Amino acid sequence: MMQNALIAHSYLIGLLSFILGALFMPVVVRVAKAKGFVVRPNKRMSHDGAIPNIGGLNICFAFMLTYLLCTPMEQNPFFLIGLFIIMVVGFTDDVLVLRPAAKLLGEALAGLALIGFADIRITHLHGIFGIAEIGVIPSYILSLCILLAIINAINLIDGIDGLASGLGILYCLFFAVYFGLANETGWSNMAIAMIGVLAVFFIYNVFGKRDKIFMGDSGSLLLGYLLTAFVFRFCEINAYHIVPEALHMSAAPAVAVCVLTVPLFDAIRVSLTRIKQRRPIFEPDKNHIHHLLVRTGLNHIQTTCVLLSASVLFIGLAILGRNWNNWLLLLADFGLATILTLLLWRVINRQIVRAHADH
Repeated sequence: MMQNALIAHSYLIGLLSFILGALFMPVVVRVAKAKGFVVRPNKRMSHDGAIPNIGGLNICFAFMLTYLLCTPMEQNPFFLIGLFIIMVVGFTDDVLVLRPAAKLLGEALAGLALIGFADIRITHLHGIFGIAEIGVIPSYILSLCILLAIINAINLIDGIDGLASGLGILYCLFFAVYFGLANETGWSNMAIAMIGVLAVFFIYNVFGKRDKIFMGDSGSLLLGYLLTAFVFRFCEINAYHIVPEALHMSAAPAVAVCVLTVPLFDAIRVSLTRIKQRRPIFEPDKNHIHHLLVRTGLNHIQTTCVLLSASVLFIGLAILGRNWNNWLLLLADFGLATILTLLLWRVINRQIVRAHADH
């Protein structure tokens, strides 16, 4: 009875996950401080003092409990197994600092649960390179590569207060609305559940003082995993016209890239920069888009608001070009991202020139 009521009123699912997250969070903060699960200032993060960094545990437990309470039992359990694996991988990295290869292996193991056992994957290329349906092996390989790309892009963008959780809320809202309109109720409810618990984390992360907490890899990897599942389902229901015709998006893959432009484009840009400078790709630095915005004089919340606004712009482009050719929409998306990045660098260079002139 309660489950049916929650499913019938989706907003209650978000409220439930928010309440559960709010109940669990003080416990997670206390445990983190007592056990020394904290992070200190480093090359990638911008903060002062030792802050608990296992906020992902709260996100995971509140989401999973909400999922179990609100999702019909016929849902594939391997999705949750993969979710738990990726959280454990992230938590282990937060506590012990895994080597990049070990971290990727753990992510791939979670991907195996999602792609190989839960069977949530890409099976259709929407005419890209003239290809429609693809075989099982190419599907597994492509899906795993996409999963690793999204997970690590979300992980890399998590560098200042409110950014990863704010983007996560925005992205989950997009998928919640779309899946809801497309009668994909279970998927919509999952997105709504994540919005509720991310909202709790956002409050603690941005406005917390003595109880401030970071998402950590346990949270960012989990968020990337969930968003990947949403992207896979989004592309699949559009590929096979499982949505009402008015909602069909022929450029679904490009639309998904547009929605996730901020973390994906930043990850590509930073990786290429490190390769050009002959530095390890996984070496932390302060060359990410949020670090560049902070260099212009913006504080963390202002930077987060700027990047959320940019994401809204890219989502608008995605909706506008939802039935364009995939390559055309991707070109417009990356072209716009490149222009905005160049403008940002121009502002930074002007500030550097003025600083030198003042001295």
